[in-house]
Amino acid sequence: MLENIRLSIQGIWSHKMRSFLTMLGIIIGIAAIISIVSTIKGTNEQIKQNLVGAGNNTVEIKLYQNDWEYEAAYNGLPQGVPIITDEIRESILEIDGVEKASLYLNRNYAEGIYYHNTSLNGGKIYGIDEQYFSTCGYQIQKGRGFVDKDYKSFRKVAILDSAAYNSLFGGNEPIDQTIEIQGEPFTVIGVCEKSNTFKPVINSMEDYYNYMAAGSDGGIIFIPDASWSIPYSYDEPQNLIIRAASTDEMSSAGRKCADLLNSYVTSSDIKYKASDLLEQAKSLQELSAATNQQLIWIASISLLVGGIGVMNIMLVSVTERTREIGLKKAIGARKRRILAQFLTEAAVLTSLGGIIGVAAGIVMAQVISRISQTPSAISVPAIIFSVLFSMAIGILFGLLPSIKAANLNPIDALRHE
Repeated sequence: MLENIRLSIQGIWSHKMRSFLTMLGIIIGIAAIISIVSTIKGTNEQIKQNLVGAGNNTVEIKLYQNDWEYEAAYNGLPQGVPIITDEIRESILEIDGVEKASLYLNRNYAEGIYYHNTSLNGGKIYGIDEQYFSTCGYQIQKGRGFVDKDYKSFRKVAILDSAAYNSLFGGNEPIDQTIEIQGEPFTVIGVCEKSNTFKPVINSMEDYYNYMAAGSDGGIIFIPDASWSIPYSYDEPQNLIIRAASTDEMSSAGRKCADLLNSYVTSSDIKYKASDLLEQAKSLQELSAATNQQLIWIASISLLVGGIGVMNIMLVSVTERTREIGLKKAIGARKRRILAQFLTEAAVLTSLGGIIGVAAGIVMAQVISRISQTPSAISVPAIIFSVLFSMAIGILFGLLPSIKAANLNPIDALRHE
């Protein structure tokens, strides 16, 4: 085998231009497939990151009435939905894929929040437990966070995110200032911000407007969940947010948590649902899957053309080396030896084309990424498959010329001019 490979390389090198032109179809086909697969993979990762975010892996499990998020501010206390206890929270932490879990209460459209004559327009208010900031990746930028005594003593204290801080205070010092929440005075003790603020890749004006619309609220005010009933008069069932161990585990972990919480719910139309952003990302990826497959099939046509070129040049090679084949058979070379030699030469030829095509495909993917401003991600399985596939093409299309060479009559071959 090694001798056949050495002879194949020697034969390819002695006809460099002819060999390169023969490999060209293989090179173009492999390069096209690698660049397309890399662009597809990069785009899919961008879709996932734009929806899911980078690194926080959090999933919200909220109460829904039929297909709409349940709003306690408008609908009152839901019937048949119990308060989530510490025991239930511990059960959630035992679910596979769940790293951290936090319970919270919220108003998505908070009203009655003022600092002097300045109101928080379009803001939200969250009543959070002690695990919320670590679960969601918030860090205190000014002041302090909530401590155990804030919960046990039902202190009226608040932490603002940077958007709420700018809306209410306009850059002035907020610590120890008093804000009103539903007519109740709360002391600002800190300003927080997410430690890993994710900004999606924006490639069009539509992406820009969607991103700005999603982030155009007035900010969030956090208070201890123990103090929630002070401005809102009653206790209510909490929502849940979990941090999954990895992005790929978000869907299953969120679904299992929702199922666990729903096992305690007796209402027929109010249920917990996980915000499955990963499934949304997969749905968007599947929309383009058919088009992507068509592109790959079109690129594969050049591989077929390259294979025909290999068969053609191998037939020429058999004709050129007829006397050599006759001499080998005359001194005792068997059919399978001749067959193996020409098959090896075809496989080496296409494998070299495949390797060059892989390198060209990687370069092409990077060029396309820079020109079109779309991400690319090199697929190692695609590279391995491409090289093996190019080798298979060499064997398949080199089979006919190799059989022809192996079946030559030694006497006729030696007489060949």
